[in-house]
Amino acid sequence: MQSYTIGQAARLLGVSPDTARRWADAGRVATHRDKSGRRLIDGGDLAAFSVEVAGSAGGGGEDEVPYTSVRNAFAGIVTAVKLGDVAAQVEIQAGPHRLVSLLTREAVEELGLEVGMEATARVKSTNVHIDRV
Repeated sequence: MQSYTIGQAARLLGVSPDTARRWADAGRVATHRDKSGRRLIDGGDLAAFSVEVAGSAGGGGEDEVPYTSVRNAFAGIVTAVKLGDVAAQVEIQAGPHRLVSLLTREAVEELGLEVGMEATARVKSTNVHIDRV
């Protein structure tokens, strides 16, 4: 399972690193330390927490918007993967935004998508495309 630093988690949650650190200090999201002493959050824990934050009043995001030339790119964390025989459904929480994409099972397997990993959803019209980060 992938783990995230406080800074990476903050970017995925759409908040400042100080806010993410305060949430961790308050016990809102579990952390552990790596060999060098950095605080890390397991991907599964971060995925669950991102859904909780997005559902709370105010969404938990800050007014900062990342600068990008692609206006419809949503960097976030995979919160659910449902595999069928041929099709699959992937949910990404990008700050306060929940995006759901229907794609082939083969695409999900090729990308290696799983809960807790970082991914970017790209939206064009009514289609959502997912890039593995």
